[in-house]
Amino acid sequence: MYRNLIKPLLDIIIALFAFIILAPIFIIVLVILSISNSGSAFFTQLRPGKNGEIFKIIKFKTMNDKKGLNGELLSDEKRLTKLGLIIRKTSLDELPQLLNVIKGDMSIVGPRPLLPAYLKLYSKEQARRHNIKPGITGWAQVNGRNAISWEEKFKLDVWYVDHQSFLLDLKIIFKTVKKVFVSEGINTAGQATTKPFKG
Repeated sequence: MYRNLIKPLLDIIIALFAFIILAPIFIIVLVILSISNSGSAFFTQLRPGKNGEIFKIIKFKTMNDKKGLNGELLSDEKRLTKLGLIIRKTSLDELPQLLNVIKGDMSIVGPRPLLPAYLKLYSKEQARRHNIKPGITGWAQVNGRNAISWEEKFKLDVWYVDHQSFLLDLKIIFKTVKKVFVSEGINTAGQATTKPFKG
């Protein structure tokens, strides 16, 4: 009952409440990034949701679009701006995803939505992370986030799929708030972002 009825309802209520409360911060970040990025404050990207269905995720843009001599985008580490680093450390870049939750694409708690290209790389067990809606935060995020391996991350995601409950979701939300304040596990050691999953 919780998974199919209570959780979806709570997602919308919490997302709406959080968006209203955090609206002033949302507007401030929006204005600052619009100026810093010459009008582009948001970053959108296609991601797989429940059952692998593709949706467009919304985040605040923390990297510029600088390209190398070959015309390809520079590495994430070179494109991550100083302002973007601050926004990412405070997890404010995730704030627009509340709109994804309100739309029904995502949940507050669930496995993080990754890239569509990864869908063909998962093992049968790892693919079970898509049996539920992806989340803004999840069990893997409060147990290492980007500082753990992909294999560990997927094990935690699948464990959550099998054990989700109201008390567990509450625990994850509280642990997420704590980790945001200490900026723990944001990046892989030596990397601006986590390394791509190779299967």
